[in-house]
Amino acid sequence: MIFNPNKAIYLQIAEHVCEQIVLEKWPSEVKIPSVRDLAIQLEVNPNTVMRTYDLLQQKGIINNKRGIGFFVAAEAITQVKRYRKALFMQDELPQLFRNVYLLDIDFDELKTLYKEFVDLNFNPKCDEKK
Repeated sequence: MIFNPNKAIYLQIAEHVCEQIVLEKWPSEVKIPSVRDLAIQLEVNPNTVMRTYDLLQQKGIINNKRGIGFFVAAEAITQVKRYRKALFMQDELPQLFRNVYLLDIDFDELKTLYKEFVDLNFNPKCDEKK
């Protein structure tokens, strides 16, 4: 994982974990890597991963089963989307709107580009039909 120097590492790791959950690479109620294992995998301090896991527990995304490890919460996808949506609306959307305004980008153009992006990146079968 390549870290952005302008954002706290534990938040970037939280984004990584959330992405694994939303993409269902880490399904609901499945054990996730231990603090130590994820720290080794991402080449970070275990305290950083622990801070990430604490945050995700507070958000209801993961649960700690004492003595067993951390698990994806039953409603994790819903919680991840709620958490990430709030962050996006607060941090990224204002900048996107600013650029759309300054560059005079039409919403129909954005809609077309968005659909193409989704089809290309998340619906590979759409390419086979074309």
